[in-house]
Amino acid sequence: MERWAGKVAVVTGASAGIGAAIARILVKQGMIVAGFARRVERIKEIADSLEDSSGKLHAVECDVTKEDSVIAAFAWVKDTLGSVSVLVNSAGITKESSLIDGTLEDWRCVFDVNVLGLCLCTREAVRMMRETTADDAVVIHVNSLAGERLPFVPGISVYPASKRAVTGLAQNLRHELAGTRIRVSSISPGLVATEFMASYSIFSAEAMMAMPTLNPDDVAAAAIYILSNPPHVLIQDVVLRPLDESW
Repeated sequence: MERWAGKVAVVTGASAGIGAAIARILVKQGMIVAGFARRVERIKEIADSLEDSSGKLHAVECDVTKEDSVIAAFAWVKDTLGSVSVLVNSAGITKESSLIDGTLEDWRCVFDVNVLGLCLCTREAVRMMRETTADDAVVIHVNSLAGERLPFVPGISVYPASKRAVTGLAQNLRHELAGTRIRVSSISPGLVATEFMASYSIFSAEAMMAMPTLNPDDVAAAAIYILSNPPHVLIQDVVLRPLDESW
């Protein structure tokens, strides 16, 4: 990880859960991290807790569903911190809904963040990466095991489809970046104990404690594994499952 010290990383969804865990570990490894989120005050709290680290966390307000917001956030990063070497697309949402009587608004919200927001952030980051002709740059999509193996979770609705789309987007991005030094990886965890699942009525705190789960730091460790490999090694997919997870 020494070669990444002082380099700039953008982490979306950095205010909580997996995104916050990845932002923390990158800062501790000496990276300059721009944490994108709508709730910037939460990123500032995380940054204050990392003051003794070798890197630094910057809170950047960004709504990944708004193109103007994404463009402005990346422009700030370029003007203030420099070009991006690492992008971690961690922003994601889910809505408890259904396919037979759900609403278009709920479905659209999920795809706007999980798919189109990811596309917008990837486009802006890759543009910077290509401009600098970097010897090494990495894009990491935080995907989900639900995009590969569909769990029986009432109300999960379009979420698995949005994550299956992320798999296709990663594969196509690799094709488009052929001949460059930009690597594209995905991390697909099973159930992770974060506030993300709190939107589902069946996932009470008590229920979560009774289920096999990963924690956000497990996913952050996978991101470090991807980045720790030399530039000629592409870690295409990392799949993480809590022991005894049955689906």
